[in-house]
Amino acid sequence: MRLAAETGGASPVDGVLAMAASAAYTQAVAAAIGPLRPMRASEQEAELPMSYFPTPIFSVAPMMDWTDSNCRVFHRLLSRRALLYTEMLTTGAVIHGDRQRLLGFDPSEHPVALQLGGSNPADLATAAKIGEDFGYDEINLNVGCPSDRVKEGRFGACLMAEPALVAEGIAAMKAAVKVPVTVKCRIGIDDQDPEVALDTLARSVVAAGVDALVVHARKAWLNGLSPKENRDIPPLDYDRVYRLKQALPNIPIIINGGITSIAAAKQHLAHVDGVMLGRAAYQEPWRLLDVDPELFGEAAPHASMKQALEALLPYIERQLAQGVRLHAITRHLIGAYQGVPGARAFRRYLSEFGVKPDADASVLIKAMVAVEERASAEAA
Repeated sequence: MRLAAETGGASPVDGVLAMAASAAYTQAVAAAIGPLRPMRASEQEAELPMSYFPTPIFSVAPMMDWTDSNCRVFHRLLSRRALLYTEMLTTGAVIHGDRQRLLGFDPSEHPVALQLGGSNPADLATAAKIGEDFGYDEINLNVGCPSDRVKEGRFGACLMAEPALVAEGIAAMKAAVKVPVTVKCRIGIDDQDPEVALDTLARSVVAAGVDALVVHARKAWLNGLSPKENRDIPPLDYDRVYRLKQALPNIPIIINGGITSIAAAKQHLAHVDGVMLGRAAYQEPWRLLDVDPELFGEAAPHASMKQALEALLPYIERQLAQGVRLHAITRHLIGAYQGVPGARAFRRYLSEFGVKPDADASVLIKAMVAVEERASAEAA
């Protein structure tokens, strides 16, 4: 195994994998899985340091093609408290790919988590250690993505059907890294009973040492629905996630799926430890300006979207100097003024001029001026 070779001997992960494959481990997991009930003290994971999982927990979901480093730098200017996540990266890409290109991030992004896709415990351990060495604050395992490509690769939502394998992966990652290891999952897949499927997966990974669970409160239908349809068509069942929290009082439970505002997030926080926003945070990023004052009683990093975008300009200049195209950054800003007079002019200007090869930071400045001019015209 590669990790063993790099450390000059047997890896600690080898021991964990052997344990995970043993009859004793299988019996321990089976004992932890039972009727839905609060866990006994002997089953509980130790309390997590509040420095990483403050209460309440607020996070922005990992989203393919969206939550890259440029996006996360922008989001960090809107909230100091939000936990940010990478796009999902497969273990193969992390282990064999261009690590700096795939894993590099700006120091301002902290706290930031790396989401992995994979099912081989040894590969997950190796990829997790690489992520930790790059400075990520958390390693998250994707057990919720419903795409065909993910299913064929034996990772994502299809792993809801293999809780023991997921537990092996968590145990291996926990042995390899010191940062928190978490799981993002669905409440079930296809014809699974969510009461049984979610409880079985949760108790399996808790027995393996997982630090927190993020639950998308929908089933994923792997047969019959596209990934896009799986984001909307399966009905939301928030109560199922609330019941999981009641059963696991000492494990941070973060709810995800269909949450569109900070006001809605507040309502969920009466039942769970944290909330994860996805498309609402990306498509209407101005909502993130309310996270720190509304959820944490602290001022936002910047008082307005204009100030946040002005604060982004030095980062843009640095990225352009390194050969990054302006559009790679401004594509994440399209919704910055959603619902505000001048929003259409802002989007149009960025879409027309931000894609040009020689586009520079002045494009964003002029787009912001277009918003002010439109707002002034409407106020006159």
